Amino acid sequence: MPQLIVVDEAEVACSAIRAQGAGGQNVNKVSSAIHLRFDVRASSLPDLVKERLLALPDKRVTAEGVFILKAQSHRTQEQNRQDAMERLNAWVNRAATPPKPRRATKPTFASKQRRLESKSQRSSTKELRAKPQD
Repeated sequence: MPQLIVVDEAEVACSAIRAQGAGGQNVNKVSSAIHLRFDVRASSLPDLVKERLLALPDKRVTAEGVFILKAQSHRTQEQNRQDAMERLNAWVNRAATPPKPRRATKPTFASKQRRLESKSQRSSTKELRAKPQD
């Protein structure tokens, strides 16, 4: 099993912002959501992992290679910060595992025969539906 990668918190910029959505009076006063920014290119991750992360079709990665994440599911700033770091580490570790190579396969002889047989049955069924020729 590959070793889990943990992103160093010094490489991550976190800022507190106001959370969106319903929350009563508290939501307008407290900045409990976390806006996390992680520069993939400037990080200390292995080069292979950086390439995989930047190649992902993820809209959270900017053209400059900065991963932006917003965590606002919890009520406290610290819980949201922890949630954001967990999500960042999970994202990095998903890309760190190499993709499984695809092995080319061929259909078996029997499956080819079954396909041809079903095609001929379908053909004969449609032939019987046609109007008789004079």
